[in-house]
Amino acid sequence: MIDFAFLSDTFLKLSAALPVTLGLFISAFLCGGILAIGILSLRMSRWRVLSGFARGYILVFRGSPLMIQLFLIYYGLGQFGVIRHSFVWPFLREPFTCAVLALSLCTAAYTAEILRGALLAVPAGQVEAGLACGMSRWLLLRRIIAPIMLRYALPAYSTEAILLVKSTALASLVTVWDVTGVAQQIIQRTYRTMEVFICAAAIYLILNFIIVQLYALLERRLSAQHRAAKKPLPAVKPLAGE
Repeated sequence: MIDFAFLSDTFLKLSAALPVTLGLFISAFLCGGILAIGILSLRMSRWRVLSGFARGYILVFRGSPLMIQLFLIYYGLGQFGVIRHSFVWPFLREPFTCAVLALSLCTAAYTAEILRGALLAVPAGQVEAGLACGMSRWLLLRRIIAPIMLRYALPAYSTEAILLVKSTALASLVTVWDVTGVAQQIIQRTYRTMEVFICAAAIYLILNFIIVQLYALLERRLSAQHRAAKKPLPAVKPLAGE
């Protein structure tokens, strides 16, 4: 028999940990996005040293497991005396900060490649038309390149956001009590693995559904003008007597 009382109580307890999961996601999403723009700039640089550094960064963080990256940051950085005696140590000794740092560094590598692919897909003719109209490079970036690039990047970027939400579950491995961490605590007390993880999966599913809808809304808004341009013109009725 399904114990609905236990399911509802567990769902409420896990929902109380949702702000921690959202904090991990939003912090890593924003920090990773800002870092990805910097990595993209280095990746597209004409200087081989800068481009090579960006390539190496992307290779390392896309090619190694996120769990190992998290353990190296949480357990490894404290072994260096320079870091322990620096001003960043009060932040890096906190599990939440280490989890955000690991998630940000990892998602930045993926996001940089997504943005690079979208940037390369911008039609060269539109860029040349903007330059021919006398646009400055900053105005060209803001009015032509960035909107088109964002529209091309949104489908893959929404997938990366969903993966980032699910990756926050790894933070429980370094004692961050998010939804997954609280679920493990409940399982240790009740030994009811199936019901607890069903509730946790439902919370992640609802959260990802909301994110998908927000990205779909943003994509519709960015594509509204593009769709309007594709609408056929209304037929012209012939004048009387023709």
